[in-house]
Amino acid sequence: MTEPKSFIPLQIAVMTVSDSRTEATDTSGKLLADRLTAAGHYLAEKVIIPDNIYQIRAVVSRWIASDDVQVVVTTGGTGVTGRDGTPEAIKPLLDKEIEGFGEVFRMISYQEIKTSTIQSRALAGVANGTYIFCLPGSSGACRTGWDQILKDQLDARNRPCNFAELIPRLREK
Repeated sequence: MTEPKSFIPLQIAVMTVSDSRTEATDTSGKLLADRLTAAGHYLAEKVIIPDNIYQIRAVVSRWIASDDVQVVVTTGGTGVTGRDGTPEAIKPLLDKEIEGFGEVFRMISYQEIKTSTIQSRALAGVANGTYIFCLPGSSGACRTGWDQILKDQLDARNRPCNFAELIPRLREK
């Protein structure tokens, strides 16, 4: 019989990408911060950044260069309008893309919003041993992403496998 796994709290940074939200109106970032701390993780930092690929990239680059952040979750900027640039900001930073994240997110989201989910460019990957997950900007999408995917995948007790247990191996060469 295998030993039961223990919960491992992770350091998670949250970025809201928006030209209009403030701390008072950032329901999506607040939802993610509340959910991750309720799950037992630590909020490493929470920021609101304008829809500007270079500002997004600068903050995420700082986080992935730090040993104090193991996971980055962004919300916003994943749509198809001219100002939506989160995937373009993040993709050049990735060492590996986790294609299944966006696929599963859209599959689950389809049950809630039907074909409107096709507008989402949800994205995930690994950069310098740090997981990055990019969710759409609505609080409903953040709820779906956290409750249906990230909560379990960032819990080392989740079976048969999870992202959390792989963190010590992400920088292997």
